[in-house]
Amino acid sequence: MALRRWYKQDKDATVFVANIDERFTPALLMELMTQVGRVREAHMPRDRISQTHHGYGFVEFETPASAEYASKVLNGIRVWGKPIRVKKASADEEKKVEVGAELFIGKLDSLVDEKMLYDTFSQFGQILRQPTIIRDESNMSKGYGFVSFDSFEATDNAQATMNNQYLLSKAIVVEYAYKKEGNGERHGDEAERKLAAEGKMHNIIPKQQTLAPAFHMYPGGPPGLPTAPPIYPGISSSSGFPGTAPADTPLPPSFTAPSGFTAPPGFTAPPGGAPPDGHPQR
Repeated sequence: MALRRWYKQDKDATVFVANIDERFTPALLMELMTQVGRVREAHMPRDRISQTHHGYGFVEFETPASAEYASKVLNGIRVWGKPIRVKKASADEEKKVEVGAELFIGKLDSLVDEKMLYDTFSQFGQILRQPTIIRDESNMSKGYGFVSFDSFEATDNAQATMNNQYLLSKAIVVEYAYKKEGNGERHGDEAERKLAAEGKMHNIIPKQQTLAPAFHMYPGGPPGLPTAPPIYPGISSSSGFPGTAPADTPLPPSFTAPSGFTAPPGFTAPPGGAPPDGHPQR
């Protein structure tokens, strides 16, 4: 059975894993995560040309409890000397940032990837989450994707500027995306704009979700595009990661680590017990 694409995953049972070494593979990521719970699949987006991963991935567990457990005990663990960041991706949190400022980007060149969409459209405003390119089971682009902003001012500007402009070899189509349950209606209508305006009046501002470092523009990029902030500002060591579990949080008793894997100080395996979903020991 073919693996489901990551964007169809159960977000409540999914963790986002960042700051991973270039030697990581989906198989190794899955091996690491199965130490704390049953895993359905692991996905690591790759560059279309170089086939190297972007330094992050998504892992879907069988239960939300396993995802929560993984985010507590594996966040800050070092693999090949790099402390990985593990954060639970909540579907409820994703819904909170939805304002309707979502664009459909069509007629994409097959070489356009998510990073290129981010670089191209981030100049118009804050992008709320990683752009999506819809792909087939062979990871080939189907020629369209989606970009979500935090405001309609940004989407209006992006649509007016980029519609029918060339991105690599093709003139792209930029228009408001259809609503998921809108009976053929598109985002950006008067009702959505009114709600967004009222939200701003009450200081309800959409929150940007975590973007992998690869999705931030590096210093010296094209004029008008943002430069990259430091990777995870304020983090300078294996300790101090936002959301890192307390030092006395134990690793599962059956935990076996891949080569190069070290735990931060204070993480020790207990003599007994099991992860929340009862994952059997090996």
